[in-house]
Amino acid sequence: MKKILITGSAGFIGFHLVNRFLKDDNFDIVGLDNINDYYDVNLKFSRLDQHGVNGRNMNDCDIYFSTKHHNYRFVKADIANFDFIVSFMKAECFDYVVNLAAQAGVRNSILNPRIYIDSNIKGFLSILEGAAQSNVQHLIYASTSSVYGSNTKMPFSIHQNVDHPLSLYAATKKSNELMAHTYSYLYGLPTTGLRFFTVYGPWGRPDMALFKFTSAILAGQPIEVFNNGKHRRDFTYINDIIEGIIRVIYKPAIGNPNWDGNLPDPGSSSAPWRLYNIGNSNPVDLMDYVSAVEKALGKKAKLKMLPLQPGDVPDTFADVRDLMEEFDYKPSTPVQIGITQFVDWYRSYFEL
Repeated sequence: MKKILITGSAGFIGFHLVNRFLKDDNFDIVGLDNINDYYDVNLKFSRLDQHGVNGRNMNDCDIYFSTKHHNYRFVKADIANFDFIVSFMKAECFDYVVNLAAQAGVRNSILNPRIYIDSNIKGFLSILEGAAQSNVQHLIYASTSSVYGSNTKMPFSIHQNVDHPLSLYAATKKSNELMAHTYSYLYGLPTTGLRFFTVYGPWGRPDMALFKFTSAILAGQPIEVFNNGKHRRDFTYINDIIEGIIRVIYKPAIGNPNWDGNLPDPGSSSAPWRLYNIGNSNPVDLMDYVSAVEKALGKKAKLKMLPLQPGDVPDTFADVRDLMEEFDYKPSTPVQIGITQFVDWYRSYFEL
């Protein structure tokens, strides 16, 4: 059996990735999460329940076996716990590691900057060191479309420089890409960074727009529409994100033989290090997105128009040509279908 570590497994994307691997008896799966209270921990506990793990009275750094799946274990731990993470990864000898554990949220990074350094910088160092010391075959990690920052040339390409982030969250994710390159160069560790574009879908995060819109509209409360509705977002359905991750896992990064230090390509390297965008590559106007939510709910929204928030990127648009060329894959779920799937889950989860 191949052995895989999925960090952030009680989170939105990590939860779905664990679900996908639980369908494959050829994998020994270990999930890891610190179950922090950035948003409602009961949602995280409910996700763990789906995996057969009761997360409500756990001790840090202990291992818990699933009551539903023979090939799944869960560890409650913080990736910033360097000594534990490195020793644990060395003891387990994982074939693959997917690091989805991170402190997310653009606006929260302005209010609470220190936790982003702890989780996204110190925590990622733990993962890199553990992977390097245990000869991991491929490390995949989450980056974000937020790294494009002040860039305005659309669509956003991995071959563009991204040196002007607009939030500390974005800066930490760009730092992850640089840190990964260092380990790929020094130790030959294959690393692949995936820049996710506005992920949404069932079991999503309460701090994201779709969750907030749905909750407010059903409660008859106004929804906050930033930049006076003039955002365009490359909304990407969760199943498309998971399929992209799966395809990338099985193809470890290799060095680009044509990489030239005189004209350095920001998206590849002579080291086994790569970056890819994973986005729907079909930006949607924010007001059209709101209309799609209204249609799925069968209820009109009350709008509270607000200015552009500090740290926000006005528009996102993913260039996914590299993903298509190397993995024969492109996300394709239409927004209306994805939103309907989320609304159906929301009504079921909250018993509405």
